[in-house]
Amino acid sequence: MSKRVVLVTGAARGLGETVARRFHHAGYKVALGDFAFDAAQALARELSSDGSSAYAIRLDVTSKADFEAARDTLLDRWGAIDALVNNAGTSKVVPVMEITAEQFDQVIDVNLRSVLFGCQVFGQHFAAQGAGRIVNIASLAGQNGGSATGAHYAAAKGGAITLTKVFARDLAAHGVTVNAISPGPLDLPIVHESVPADRLEKVIAGIPVGRLGSASYIADVAVLLASADAYFANGACWDVNGGLFMR
Repeated sequence: MSKRVVLVTGAARGLGETVARRFHHAGYKVALGDFAFDAAQALARELSSDGSSAYAIRLDVTSKADFEAARDTLLDRWGAIDALVNNAGTSKVVPVMEITAEQFDQVIDVNLRSVLFGCQVFGQHFAAQGAGRIVNIASLAGQNGGSATGAHYAAAKGGAITLTKVFARDLAAHGVTVNAISPGPLDLPIVHESVPADRLEKVIAGIPVGRLGSASYIADVAVLLASADAYFANGACWDVNGGLFMR
């Protein structure tokens, strides 16, 4: 049997890189979609020197045309697409009263517009083939208004959770499931680099389990939700936050 094919957006670094590596380890052919094309190419070469199971795609997630081009490229290259992980995101912490229109638009475009376009383009393709999996990476900030990440980021991630439910309901009858994963604070280099040590200690102290989350576990959940067997998980927001948000 041929390997399953997944496109991971924002795959060149951070959580996206971890997710891409985990899918590849699980036996998938992995398309690394990222605007940082050089970094995506380097990761693709590391995972698959001959390009047979990892391939970099220049992808601007704010462009529907780029998603369509990525779909067509994968169909030409591997003949199939089975799953999409909408992971790409950006944020810059700015007090809510100081967020400019430009800052708001940029964060909404990368974190929310991308989910809309990805779900539209790949949801339509999956529906036509009668099967497919979409996993949207949301955030705890989208559930509790997390001011630490910026109100525009929180609004975008809350919107991503809502879009997950809308597309899940719309596509379910066509064999397509759509789920979201909502991580809390993760143990990633970017977190340690951007958050002062004393502040990070306070963050960790406020997490009921007493530690940061694991990016590799988020990746495990993504692989689970993208599997063919995960047909009964649909329209859900999978909370992985150490107990910071319970409902």
